[in-house]
Amino acid sequence: MELLTEQLQSLIDKKLPLISNLSNASSLLNQLPDINWCGFYLVDGNRLVLGPFQGEVACTVIPFDKGVCGYSYRNKKTVIVDDVNTFTGHIACSSKSKSEIVTPIIKDNEVKAVIDIDSPIYNRFSQKDQKLLEEIADLLKELF
Repeated sequence: MELLTEQLQSLIDKKLPLISNLSNASSLLNQLPDINWCGFYLVDGNRLVLGPFQGEVACTVIPFDKGVCGYSYRNKKTVIVDDVNTFTGHIACSSKSKSEIVTPIIKDNEVKAVIDIDSPIYNRFSQKDQKLLEEIADLLKELF
């Protein structure tokens, strides 16, 4: 996991557009085992819009009051959902996803985007994954 963070640090180039950096970050995150979707939703007005990702076709717009991504945005904290079928308001972009982790990217106390990762396995995500994504969010916030 530490290697992933180091690789991301070497890939980030503040001179490049945000989309380029997030594209490489999503590709890197896609190397995590047992996941079927990973990517970013960016704050756009009063909603989250799809950013760079790896995986199947995704939901393109998520209102702040919907889904795991909206919950993470509103509460400014990482959310781990062991079984997405039990999360009230879950947005099922893919029926293959069974668990999910979402981490906000916060700069100056304002959420700029969220990192979203889905897995086809129940109970896939751990505190170790949370720590990793929060470190990655901390690195990426400087791009906003």
